[in-house]
Amino acid sequence: MSERCAQVSRHTKETQIEIELNLDGSGATQFQTALPFLDHMLDQVGRHGLIDLNICAQGDLEIDAHHTVEDIGITVGQAFREALGDRAGIYRYGHAYVPLDEALSRVVIDFSGRPGLIYEVNFPRPRVGNFDLDLLHEFFQGFVNHAHATLHIDNIRGVNAHHIAETIFKAFGRALRGAISLDPRQGSTIPSTKGSL
Repeated sequence: MSERCAQVSRHTKETQIEIELNLDGSGATQFQTALPFLDHMLDQVGRHGLIDLNICAQGDLEIDAHHTVEDIGITVGQAFREALGDRAGIYRYGHAYVPLDEALSRVVIDFSGRPGLIYEVNFPRPRVGNFDLDLLHEFFQGFVNHAHATLHIDNIRGVNAHHIAETIFKAFGRALRGAISLDPRQGSTIPSTKGSL
C-alpha cells in the first residue's frame, strides 16, 4: 500500500466534499459529483496520471455549479499537498502535450511550493451540454492555491470545445504523473537548491 495517500474533507455551507487520493495507483477512479462532464474530465486525470482518485461531492447545484467545481479543485489540491509531504525525491516538474483530433493542449507543472496559474484557453462556445466551461479555470485555480503548485495551461489549437477540454485534462494528468514520480537519482533529497519546497 502506497504511503503517498490522502483523505481530505471539505465541509462548508455551500459544499460537502470527500476525497481519497493515491499517487501511486493504477488510475482507478470513482466519482459522485452530479456533474457528469466534470467527472469525465477528472477520469482523464486519474487514468493518464495513474492516480487513484475517489470524489464524493454535494453542492448547491440549484444555484449553479461554481461552488462545487471550485471546492473540488481546492480539495484535490489539498489532497496532493498532503500526499506529497515534503516532496522529497520527486521529479517536481512535469509537462505534456496531448492531441485529440484537431485539438492540442500543453500543460506544464512545478510543485514549487508557490501557487500560480497561467491559463491561456479560449473555448469556441461557453458550454458542453449543461456544463459552464468557465468553471474549469476555477477548478485549476483552486487546485494550485492549495497544492502550492505553479501550473501553465495552454490550448494551442482546437475547434471542438469538448476536445479542447479533454486535451487539457489528459495533459494535466500526464504532467502530474511526471512531476510526482519518484526520481531514483534524487533519492530522498528535496529537489530544490533551497532545501525545501
